[in-house]
Amino acid sequence: MPILVLGSSVKSTPGRRRLRGFTLLELMVVISIIAIASAGVSFAIRDSSETALEREGERLAALLESGRALSRTSGRALRWRETAQGFSFEGLNADKLPTNWLSPQTAVQWDEGGNPHVLTLGPEPIIEPQAITLMAQGHKLRIATDGLRPFAVQAAP
Repeated sequence: MPILVLGSSVKSTPGRRRLRGFTLLELMVVISIIAIASAGVSFAIRDSSETALEREGERLAALLESGRALSRTSGRALRWRETAQGFSFEGLNADKLPTNWLSPQTAVQWDEGGNPHVLTLGPEPIIEPQAITLMAQGHKLRIATDGLRPFAVQAAP
């Protein structure tokens, strides 16, 4: 019974040279597979700074609504303002809410309104319309309420 040993060299017939390497067709197939995989990955991955800003906007909208709820239950006004380190809530139970951004690149652009640089979150169930714009690395996101509906993330104008 013959034994096949892997890795052993195979002798070629006299007059024929054995060429080593890849054919052009094999190289083209491999390159096209790599190109298709790269295109799929690039379409699947979103801009991380835009995703981080969306996450920041959703978080802030939820925090502002939490602040509205705290203000309504306590019967006292609660305010939100931007600080050098992030932001702060001012009022009763304000210490229960976070005071920093998830991303240090986040900045606030204030919309024109009745009380600039402060969002008043209650205690009345209907508040004045308010909005701010979050910015990070060239992307913008607006967080606003009409006073009746909750704060929501909107596309920046």
